[in-house]
Amino acid sequence: MKLVIFDVDGTLVDSQAHIVLSMEAAFAAGGLPLPDRGRLLSVVGLSLPYAMAELAPEADEATLARMIDAYRAAFRAHRLAEGAAAAPLYPGAEAALRGLSARDDVCLALATGKSRRGLDALLAAWPFADLFVTTECADDHPSKPHPSMVMQCLLDTGCGTEDAVVVGDTTYDMEMARAARTAAIGVGWGYHGREALLSAGASVVIDGFDALEPALARIWEN
Repeated sequence: MKLVIFDVDGTLVDSQAHIVLSMEAAFAAGGLPLPDRGRLLSVVGLSLPYAMAELAPEADEATLARMIDAYRAAFRAHRLAEGAAAAPLYPGAEAALRGLSARDDVCLALATGKSRRGLDALLAAWPFADLFVTTECADDHPSKPHPSMVMQCLLDTGCGTEDAVVVGDTTYDMEMARAARTAAIGVGWGYHGREALLSAGASVVIDGFDALEPALARIWEN
């Protein structure tokens, strides 16, 4: 059995606007100047406490805690107000997931820096949520690029490292895969650039979901 482990934000869903709005609320709560959009999106993929500490290294623990709470509240409010529109799927994502799941030699998993509450809310809006054999999130594991989430996916599915591939949009995803000794595919529509993904360990960077299965086939052939 083969295993494909997907990141969520920046890989399956376009959550840029949602994230930026929530960061604006967080930095307002902390009384700190808001970093530029590129800087905000560069930490997507890290668990929220790590991301916030990276963006606001000057903040003390109490300020960081206030910012994290404000981010979560804004994220939740926006999600409730917008529903599925708050995090639309990238073109071709659902078809690619359904196509892979229809194969009798492939199973699917998620490994995301989202909280369990956030991930469950997203899954509740997906009519294809049952395609995933296991879903791992920041509440239960160290932040990416620690390999814990990938290792748990391997344990849950019984797959070996040589049969697993991580699909993600950030260097944290690529480094997580490398630490777990699995292959990795980068996607070119997310938050980190092509060269950064390749340097971090991606076997290939694809520009559309139609290129995913061919990329997987090449990896598994080797």
